[in-house]
Formats: sequence, C-alpha cells, structure tokens
Amino acid sequence: MSATPLPPPPPADGPAALPPPPGTDMTGICFRDQLWLNTYPLDRNLVFDYFALSPFYDITCNNESLRSRQIHPLDMSQLTKMTGLEYVLSEVMEPHLFVMRKQKRTNAEKSDALLAYYILDGSIYQAPLLGSVFASRISRAMHHISKAFSTACSKLEKIGNAETEADAAASESKAQKETIDLKELKRVDHILMSLQRKLPPAPPPPPFPDGYVPSEQEKGPDDLLASEPLPPAIDPIIDQGPAKRPRFQ
Repeated sequence: MSATPLPPPPPADGPAALPPPPGTDMTGICFRDQLWLNTYPLDRNLVFDYFALSPFYDITCNNESLRSRQIHPLDMSQLTKMTGLEYVLSEVMEPHLFVMRKQKRTNAEKSDALLAYYILDGSIYQAPLLGSVFASRISRAMHHISKAFSTACSKLEKIGNAETEADAAASESKAQKETIDLKELKRVDHILMSLQRKLPPAPPPPPFPDGYVPSEQEKGPDDLLASEPLPPAIDPIIDQGPAKRPRFQ
C-alpha cells in the first residue's frame, strides 16, 4: 500500500502565504468568526471590533489611532479632526446588515470614498466596484446573446429546408389548380354580358366643336360597342342541354 505523497515544504527563506493587503481586490474571499459571534452581540457599538478582525481591515487607519487612545473608533467628532484613511459606518440594519465605507479624508468637510464592505449576518464581504459589476453583467449578457443567435441560426436552417419542400409541393398543387375550364370561362362571360345589358346606358359625351371630325382613337366606348355585334344571349351550359352519353351495346 503506497503512502499519500505530502506537499513540498515552503522554502526556509521565503515568506509565508499571506492574504492580499487591504485596499486591493478581495471580492473573492469572505471572513466569518463564529466564536466571536457566539460570544458578543453584533450591533453598531461592537461591529467595528468584529470588522477589525478581518483581513479587510487596514491597521494604518485613523480608527486604530482612536482605539489606542481608548476612544470609540467610529466617533465622527474625532475622525473629522484627522486626515488620512478612515472607516465609517454608512448603513445599519441591526443585527443583519452593516455597511462599512473606507474613505480618505483631506479636511473636516471633504472625504473621498475608496471601497465598501458589508457585513451580512456575520459574514464580511468586499463590495465589488461598479465598473466590475458592469463588465461582468455585459460579459454575461453577450454570452447569452451569442448563444441565442447560434440557436436561432440552427432553427432557421431547419425552417428553410422545410419551407423549400413546402414550396415545391405548393407549386405542384398550384399548377394543378391553374388548369383553365373553358366552359366555366364562357359561362362567366355570358353572365357579365347579361349584367351589362341590364345596366342603364352611360351618359353621352359632350359634343365636339363645330367642324371637328374625331379620329378612331377619340371615339367613345359606346360607338365601338355599337359597331361590334353582340353575342347571342344563350347560356352555353344551361341552354345547350345535357351532354350526349355513349350508347353501350
């Protein structure tokens, strides 16, 4: 039975693995001290002491200076008198949510926000930057859009093949339906001529000036109809009687 190989020991002169320094991108880690949470209540008075245990805390901040002087580290009356890095409690929803903002103070009235951290039910996280959130959402949206276009293209290819077969079948059926029935055509012409006879005659056109002889193109439709003989008013289908049937011996 072979023994499980152990990982190689770290070099003697090399530094031990340490978490990244505060202020860098630490959105991939989470801190939680269950022993502290079981011992102390998590409220606005003790939340900073709990946050100071995490790797997100920068020991060079002004709050640490107040703690060394036995002053509450979130006392704004003292923090506004100092310049440099500081942590302030911006949002509180006891005991579930606390938002800690890291900022750089230049004077009593001006401070620039740097990072934000939130404590959710005892777990501490670093809030991502707005640009990182937008980049992640856009990348995810582009991935789904590209996937949707690929799926749509594959569906369209199948629909195109089906439409080609359907068009071929439709063209064959259309060619069969377009066979002209001469008897039905004569019947329709007879009905239209009968309706034309029942309509009142069109009003006469205005007279031509005296001495003007109209050409053939300027003659009205009534003159042309009058010169053409009308077909007999016989229904070619009804009045001709039934078709002759073959006589079988």
